[in-house]
Amino acid sequence: MKLVLAFALAILSCLLSACDLQPLSAESRIFLDLSLDFLGEYQLPKTQFQDTSVGGLSALAYDKKSDRLYALSDDRQQPRFYTLKLSLDRQPDQISLKNVKVVGVTFLKDSQGQLPPPNRIDPEGIALTPQKTVWIASEGVFKNQIPPSICEFDLLTGKQKQCLPIPERYLPAIATQENPQPAPRGIQDNLGFESLTLNPAGLVPASGEPIRLFTATESALIQDLDNPNSNQGAKTRFLHYLLSDGAPLVIAEHAYILEPPPEKSIVYGLTELLAIDSGGHFLSLERSFSLLGFHTQIFQLAIGGATDTSLVASLKGEENSFQPIAKKLVLDFKELGITLDNLEGMTFGPRLPDGSQSLIVASDDNFEKEQVTQFLLFRIKSK
Repeated sequence: MKLVLAFALAILSCLLSACDLQPLSAESRIFLDLSLDFLGEYQLPKTQFQDTSVGGLSALAYDKKSDRLYALSDDRQQPRFYTLKLSLDRQPDQISLKNVKVVGVTFLKDSQGQLPPPNRIDPEGIALTPQKTVWIASEGVFKNQIPPSICEFDLLTGKQKQCLPIPERYLPAIATQENPQPAPRGIQDNLGFESLTLNPAGLVPASGEPIRLFTATESALIQDLDNPNSNQGAKTRFLHYLLSDGAPLVIAEHAYILEPPPEKSIVYGLTELLAIDSGGHFLSLERSFSLLGFHTQIFQLAIGGATDTSLVASLKGEENSFQPIAKKLVLDFKELGITLDNLEGMTFGPRLPDGSQSLIVASDDNFEKEQVTQFLLFRIKSK
């Protein structure tokens, strides 16, 4: 009894004196406490593999069981992904990326196992499943009126297995006899589904969790475009699919607001998403290009408090009617002090010798001689 009384008095004394406790900020309650340590860069030399030019690497996925990296090439003529082997330089006081070697290539095929005609697929996002398949997001080919798509392919053969339903608001409006001049809508040219990620729990068969797939448009849909003179970032749309025993379903959509575009930017958008946990935390990669070069940032996202925008016809000028996805800057790449290329791919990599999780970011060289295929290695630090 004396012990209980003494404990109660101690708590009361603590409350009266505040015990030097600091109140938690709203930000600390929403976001995970993590940061990134830059470990080094590797540039893949211009190379050929099985009569293909290795380049245009726009998305990454890592398989920890085989210790292999899958890199999606956005070549519209021959859509494909490469299998890569990573080698780490494990010095006693430093870890770095020693080498990246191409060891395989898989061409995407249609549901009949045939190679698709050129300019039918613009592959930009990739995600690996435990069932030895990959989900691949295509931006579509605007000039050929090819809509965006998200389809599943066999990892070994590249044969298409199924495709997800795409909501009409992402598709170009089609003129009909009843409506010969429909209001413009859908993705902008070359600004469709650039990102793709799956929830970690769904990737563990024993967890019993269904697979949840997430993607987002690189920039705003046509119907969501704000005034060109607006200094606010574009409002992209973030999709949440549920993949279970039944038909795939879109179960939510949220607004993701990009950072304001740099002055005189030419290219600007969301290039990748990466699910951190099943609690609604993600990493996002935003990239822009201007006359000053490439500018890239990684943000942490928390979707828990975001409004479902599935029934919002247009996000234009609607800042006060919905709550966008919360975001927090994790890394501005200009702090690294290195020359950046067109960074588009991002994935968790192998565990490092100290047990920490690695993060790999890669660039799309656009098959240009002046650009490079750049791999950047980071350590994720969390408390």
